[in-house]
Amino acid sequence: MALGIAYDGQSFNGWQTQPNGNTVQDILEGALCQFAAEPVATICAGRTDTGVHGLSQVVHFDTHAMRKMYSWVRGVNALLPPTIRVRWATEVSDDFHARFSATARTYVYIIRNEANLAPSWVGRAGWDFHPLDVDLMREAAGYLVGTHDFSAFRSSICQAASPVRTLHTLTIDKEGVFLVFTLKANAFLHHMVRNLIGALVYVGKGRFSPHWIQTLLASKNRSFSAPTFMPDGLYLVDVDYPPEFALPMPKFNLNTPVLPQFLQAI
Repeated sequence: MALGIAYDGQSFNGWQTQPNGNTVQDILEGALCQFAAEPVATICAGRTDTGVHGLSQVVHFDTHAMRKMYSWVRGVNALLPPTIRVRWATEVSDDFHARFSATARTYVYIIRNEANLAPSWVGRAGWDFHPLDVDLMREAAGYLVGTHDFSAFRSSICQAASPVRTLHTLTIDKEGVFLVFTLKANAFLHHMVRNLIGALVYVGKGRFSPHWIQTLLASKNRSFSAPTFMPDGLYLVDVDYPPEFALPMPKFNLNTPVLPQFLQAI
């Protein structure tokens, strides 16, 4: 069984189960166990950190419970807090794996670039009050697209076997006070998105030239880069799978403006 999950990450200690139980996985599995009347263990497409949000997280699990698809949505939602929602449910073949079958993940990072962060966006958007040069940031972003060793942008506790990732897309759009970063890759390292955003913001502030990004990539040294940016504005918005799995998930269209799609989805 596969489910599409959306959640507001503000009140949770990330996705992955922890002893204190205050994670999205813990809460979801508790509801699934109650609904299915049996133990349920989920595997997700991508583990998100504390404060990070999910609009299109995908999980799979094994179950003996026989329920209609709409019942998995409505029934489990009735057992969840309003900050977590099952968006869709579908049966999948035994060879489907939420993590290893995925071919790409897409994240959106939202920054409100204004003197004071609007209260309604606290916990839902990153914030910086400095004037940010978007053209310089876009030039810097161009150096990141492609296949690289992203060691300079991975957490010190990252457990990935290899730091090499392929970043397919990194775009920056500006609309009013919003800066919208869209990043699509085959996979991401721990804290990679937030570390990329932090470095691009440093370029936007004028602290470094866009070519600094090339220097960071070549250094393969995390200590030379900018601090990890806040989690508040980070959203997992899409996961790609081979078409044969036919998952009923909404897709982000990266060929059209992202902000209207994002605002409609949250």
